[in-house]
This record gives sequence, structure tokens and C-alpha cells, in this order.
Amino acid sequence: MKRLLLVALVAALTACGPAETPPPEPRFLATDITGATWGRDFRLTDHTGKVRTLADFRGKIVAIFFGYTHCPDVCPTTLSDFAMAIRELGPDGKKVQVLFITVDPERDTAELLGKYVPSFNPTFLGMYTDPASLAELARDFKVVYQKNSIKGPTEYLIDHSAGTYIFDSQGRIRLHIAYGTGPMAIAQDLRALLAQ
Repeated sequence: MKRLLLVALVAALTACGPAETPPPEPRFLATDITGATWGRDFRLTDHTGKVRTLADFRGKIVAIFFGYTHCPDVCPTTLSDFAMAIRELGPDGKKVQVLFITVDPERDTAELLGKYVPSFNPTFLGMYTDPASLAELARDFKVVYQKNSIKGPTEYLIDHSAGTYIFDSQGRIRLHIAYGTGPMAIAQDLRALLAQ
């Protein structure tokens, strides 16, 4: 009888043992902005003419970068880095959507965006809207942009914010990746988000 009580007591204590600890939150190389209350959504037209919102990409990691097609350095470098990072992910690269939002709606037509943006990766989408809506969206995403080196109506450069925002598959803003981070570091953070 004593032995039976002892076995029952051991079983009860085992069942009340410490619960398994949840896996630790991933550590990102980029700046973790989880919980930010800005940059929540958008309504833009992609280079194929389809109106899009963030909800259209639910289930995918979304990378949003503001730039322009005449950009001499930051924009092509960023798009190239993301193209390499997505290749590094292998099959999981299909779970990432890169959106390039133009800050130059005067020159960046749908046709030009359609030639430029997918040249880095066929899945990348160029996005545009009218100047007033762009200004409102930029404020919401804390992005700045301004014409510079103006030589004529269509000859100018644009100074602009150079970071990329990353949303998780549930549509929550999670990371800010600084310009020049590099494809391997980008791939590491994307992989960490995909594992959640």
C-alpha cells in the first residue's frame, strides 16, 4: 500500500513539474520596431495596375522600401541586396514580398517601374500613387524625401530615407533594416521571422 502511494505521489509531482519554457524570441541584426503604431497600411497601385493594400500579402514577409528609379546608388544597391537575400533563402524566398514605393511619381510611370523593379527579381513589385497621397503615406512611415540637384523639370535627384521596413506574415511591422546591411544579414533576419 505504501509503495502504491509513493508511486502515485511521484507521478503527481512529475505532472506538476516546471512547464516547458517557450523558445526565446529571435535576436535580430536589424532594429526591432515590433509594436510601432505607425506605418500600419497603405493603398497603392502596383506596376501591373492592380490596387494593393498590406492585407493582399498576408501570409508573407513584406519588405517595403521607398526610392526611385533614377537613384544612382542607394536604391539599386538595396534592391540587389534583397534579391541576393531571397536567393539565399532558397524555397523560403517565395514567402517574401518586396515592395518598392516610388518617391518620384512625376517620372516613375507604371511602365518604367515595371521594367526597373522586376529586373532585380521578377517577384518584386513597383508601387506608386499620386503626390498628395505619397506625402501622407511618407509621413505615416516616417520617411522623408526632397528633390535635389535640380537642373530641369525632369532632371533632378531625390534625397530620401534609405531604410527598409519589414512586416511579418501577420501584417505587423517588425524591423527596420538600415541601408548597407548586406544580403547575408538580411537573409538571417528574414529566416528568423519565417521561423516564428
